[in-house]
Amino acid sequence: MVQEHMPRATDHPAEPMAGDPAEPAATRRTADATESSRASRGWWDRNADEYQEEHGGFLGDDRFVWGPEGLDEAEAGLLGPADALRGLAVLEVGAGAAQCSRWLAARGARPVALDISHRQLWHALRKESEAGVERSGGAAGSGAAEGSGGAGGTEGSGGTAGTEGSGTVALVQADATALPFRDGSFDLACSAYGAIPFVADPVRVMREVHRVLRPGARWVFSVTHPIRWAFPDEPGPEGLSVAASYFDRTPYVEQDETGRAVYVEHHRTLGDRVRDVVAGGFRLLDLVEPEWPAWNDQEWGGWSPLRGNLIPGTAIFVCERD
Repeated sequence: MVQEHMPRATDHPAEPMAGDPAEPAATRRTADATESSRASRGWWDRNADEYQEEHGGFLGDDRFVWGPEGLDEAEAGLLGPADALRGLAVLEVGAGAAQCSRWLAARGARPVALDISHRQLWHALRKESEAGVERSGGAAGSGAAEGSGGAGGTEGSGGTAGTEGSGTVALVQADATALPFRDGSFDLACSAYGAIPFVADPVRVMREVHRVLRPGARWVFSVTHPIRWAFPDEPGPEGLSVAASYFDRTPYVEQDETGRAVYVEHHRTLGDRVRDVVAGGFRLLDLVEPEWPAWNDQEWGGWSPLRGNLIPGTAIFVCERD
């Protein structure tokens, strides 16, 4: 779920109409794990419809896109050879509408798409229905730890993995910092901008992913490239000048008139991300910084051809479980 909510140089909210709720105020302040999780769940539930309408065309219904540059897993092969995916139990963390999981299912994998937002998973069901895919469970479930059945061993409606080649994707609503699966349940895990930028303790996510993976399994995730935090989130020339310290790790928070966070995003330096990976029990195999391709002329928040040809926008970490 690629997001473009970092600070903009020209953020001047319009005056609210009488009776309308005030626009959230952007600030930089601390936000703990509980506040961050609550804000993420609420924000994605409220904004899932708009997000899928605006970006669904680029993300597709069953593409695996690593970020706004448009790097496609079909070409990148960061998860390994496509023909080796058949039969693998795969966990997608922060899956949104599960486009990546459907790409995996089409290659014979048995994916489980996990997201904190019920509304995002509703869009996953909608896309399945529009594609004519039938499922026996029918709805996304809130997975229960130490459950039974299927890859991942979760309970709840929709909580077991689809059978190989069925085209269905198991949908589980849960927090990435407390994965509701048995130890060693999965052969592979992935995340395209999901969960990690929005949690206060990314090492906790790493350790949870490590726990549910089998030894030697690969864990591949993409996040906003840390250097982007030093620049205004603008696609034009105004987004090319350093405006903040790269080393300022204070979270970006949008809060309502009562001071309650409604959106939280956490910054880590590149070195921090590497240390998080190692602290989680993984080996870093590769760090990919996708270049902006000539064919991509779209702007996505602060991502654009102008900026993409000068500074990296996405960092993809290819890791292996010890």
